[in-house]
Amino acid sequence: MQLTIIGASGSFPGPGSPASCYLVSAQGVDDAGEPKTWRIILDMGNGALGTLQRYVALEDIDAIMLSHLHPDHFMDLCGLHIVVRWNPNGWDVGRIPVYGPADTADRIAIAYGLDPDPGMHPDFDFIDWQVRTPIEIGPFKITPYPVRHPIDEAYALRVEATEIGPDGEQHTSVLTYSGDTDTAPGLVEAARNADLFLCEAAFHEGRDDAIDGVHLTGKRAGHMATEANVGRLLLTHIPVWNDPLVASQEARETFAGQLAVAVSGVTYTV
Repeated sequence: MQLTIIGASGSFPGPGSPASCYLVSAQGVDDAGEPKTWRIILDMGNGALGTLQRYVALEDIDAIMLSHLHPDHFMDLCGLHIVVRWNPNGWDVGRIPVYGPADTADRIAIAYGLDPDPGMHPDFDFIDWQVRTPIEIGPFKITPYPVRHPIDEAYALRVEATEIGPDGEQHTSVLTYSGDTDTAPGLVEAARNADLFLCEAAFHEGRDDAIDGVHLTGKRAGHMATEANVGRLLLTHIPVWNDPLVASQEARETFAGQLAVAVSGVTYTV
């Protein structure tokens, strides 16, 4: 499984990165049993759609997974709606599955100024998350876990990919994406023994650490990673006014494993 960072800027796009968006790909087979690279998108925040096209043809997106419904995590569905509905060359790959909170279809229609009926239903197949209930797409199994963020539904997403290796054996890798959250039992559950933990660290110790239930600091992200026994910690969702070095230094206080900060355009093998 490969993870490409499309956008890692917290709360709004920065000069070097869109808001939250991550491309995840894995090898599998299609319905006819032929080899296929499957591609899913974790969140589609504002500014992400343009950068995303550097790494994948939009018609090759197999599904979109939304962690929650703040604009920096879902608003570029508006642009993708234009691609699907109004492309003069046509769109012949059907509706794109969009997994998200229960209000996703109505929220994105209202954001674009559409009547929710039909809204964007002709373009996207909206499917509501069910807590801790996995869904399967190609080689992927994605399971949502509830976390703490000031919105009705917020989820961490556990992504498991089972692929056939060069040795002919099946190999399963695990990526967990925190979405936006403070410390939460569901976050540790989602990240348990993950190979790579893509975790937000939007706050700084000494400035924001007294704010409860909104975001993690680097230190709290490191603590969650240690509790979950993850292999690697990749910090993300860092606002432009924060120093990524400070976030990583804070995380190092509580996490002893491999540690890095997500950068737009970088691809990681999980």
